[in-house]
Amino acid sequence: MSPEEKDVYAPFMREALRLAEQGRYAAWPNPTVGAVLVRDGLCVARGWHHAAGLDHAEVDCLKDAAARNVPTEGATLVVTLEPCNHYGKTPPCSKAILEAGIARVVMGAADVNPRASGGAAALRAAGVEVVEGVLERECLDLTADFRLGLTGQGPYVLLKMAVSLDNRIDGRVDDNGAPLQISSPESRALVHQWRAGIGRCGGAVLVGGNTFRADNPRLTARGEGAGPQPLACVLTARLPEAEENFHLLAERPEQTIFFTTADAAASGRAERLRRKGARVLDYGCRDILSNILAQLRELGCPYVLCEGGGKLALSLLQAGLADEFRLHLASVILGQAGATPLFPDFFPAGTGNALSLRLCDTSICGNDAHLVFRPR
Repeated sequence: MSPEEKDVYAPFMREALRLAEQGRYAAWPNPTVGAVLVRDGLCVARGWHHAAGLDHAEVDCLKDAAARNVPTEGATLVVTLEPCNHYGKTPPCSKAILEAGIARVVMGAADVNPRASGGAAALRAAGVEVVEGVLERECLDLTADFRLGLTGQGPYVLLKMAVSLDNRIDGRVDDNGAPLQISSPESRALVHQWRAGIGRCGGAVLVGGNTFRADNPRLTARGEGAGPQPLACVLTARLPEAEENFHLLAERPEQTIFFTTADAAASGRAERLRRKGARVLDYGCRDILSNILAQLRELGCPYVLCEGGGKLALSLLQAGLADEFRLHLASVILGQAGATPLFPDFFPAGTGNALSLRLCDTSICGNDAHLVFRPR
């Protein structure tokens, strides 16, 4: 099939990608997958993988077709990931596709899981036309967390920052001394949804010491959908006292981890924090961020959402450890000379030393522009 002919299926694949995102985090440790059924040039049924142990996207889509009394014989199934070909918690999707009489399967990316792959070959052997590589880059991005998990090199690091139009990430102008909320209410609600999903997976939220002291964050998911809370992680060389007035120490010390120097981790201050219920871990003297991620991996943490500050964010990007960078560009101009820029103290010598990222998605949320970057 020519690239031009493949382009016909791009709009349907984009719909499958949109559907797949509804299963983000809940599908873990399975991949996030979406599917649509196409007949006579129209999308007539939809499905996605709602949660691990439930129907895969292809079967969910076929069940939607049945509920709508839409015939599947001779139709085209568009799916973001190669249909599985093994018996796990559910039967093979390749088998369900054959039983439904699907004539053509259009897939975005091949499945790199050796236990589940082989669906494309099995379908072809049974006479089904299989078209591969439609919006492949986008479909690979969709399952980047899953593919990292297969290597055992996680956790998957989501870096989130909010910045004003004049490149500021904070501006303490509240009369009560509270940090100014730069991003829109809709953006903040979305971040709480991310925290909720990451919490359900046993993941963590990470901030630097300056953010911890200046913002006194809770790092919890609040609002609709909140359940198990993510771990709260603070990277700091300067530990707080156990009785200081911080939300993390007062409200959920047992879910709080301080990553610090070897000397600080062996100090009396660290011991008092431990008696309070918090964990205090030595982050080592070299490759600090890699060591922190390795320790979180040992704790079974599949995702880390880093919410700043700027120095920590820049360090993750420079080390190549941010798997996904979500930047919220707020439609405000703070006009404060003393406010912190997005990436302070970054002065590369020449364009050859500049950090170069790949822009892979843009959207509007409330009054903010959301940009998603990945490593090149």
